[in-house]
Amino acid sequence: MERRTYLRSLGAASTVGVAGLAGCLEESLGAVGLGDGGETVLGPPDEERGEPSHPIHGDEFPPFSLPDPITDEPVSRRDFVGERTFLMTYLFTECPDGACPALLQIFRQIQEDAAQRGYSDELALLPMTFDPERDTAERLAEYGDRQGVDYEADNWHFLRPESYEEGKALLHDEFGMRIERVEGDDLEEHGDHEDHDHGHDDYSFTHINLVLLVNEAGIVERAYPRALVAEAGGGVRTILADTQAVVTAQNDHLDVDDERQ
Repeated sequence: MERRTYLRSLGAASTVGVAGLAGCLEESLGAVGLGDGGETVLGPPDEERGEPSHPIHGDEFPPFSLPDPITDEPVSRRDFVGERTFLMTYLFTECPDGACPALLQIFRQIQEDAAQRGYSDELALLPMTFDPERDTAERLAEYGDRQGVDYEADNWHFLRPESYEEGKALLHDEFGMRIERVEGDDLEEHGDHEDHDHGHDDYSFTHINLVLLVNEAGIVERAYPRALVAEAGGGVRTILADTQAVVTAQNDHLDVDDERQ
């Protein structure tokens, strides 16, 4: 793909699929550009969010290597550093309350926008399951099909740890993403938990709805700990605009380098 194609199409196109996106994108671009020697494209978020355990704006995203069970290949951070922006989120397919499908729909809409605007090659979408016992390759593939994922775009990778224990250790120790597995009789006790509880069979999980946007240098541009709530700095409109801003700025930086050579 021509890396300049996205810039041309974005400059010529009106808003696609999300009302008011152009203004939000223009605001996002008024930040620190990679071409100016900065580590991030987006400036710091307007809201202070305390000291979360997960990476936030300006942090290096931790190294990882996890299997993509559908392609049967490992996926690691080094596959994207210097190559692609990526988005990561955490979910599982037995989610009955709509939170995890909603996270996947944000990714699917961004994947669709990338295809329409011509930046599919500049972006990777990485949803990681923390329930490998139930989320087999077949189940993940079917789940993605039901949600409208385009696997042929070659920018979507479900990530699946070998075991729950391995996944939890990675999430807690490296990604700073807290989850808790809740067994059987304890499910009702957690019913009023401020995070999301998902009951199925004999166990459930509590977790936050976290999305992370990471630029091609491996630096976190945005963390959306309440990714489904527009009023809390999340929502597809915001995440899509931020993603477009990062990809646009990085493509612009590459164009400048090309002209200098």
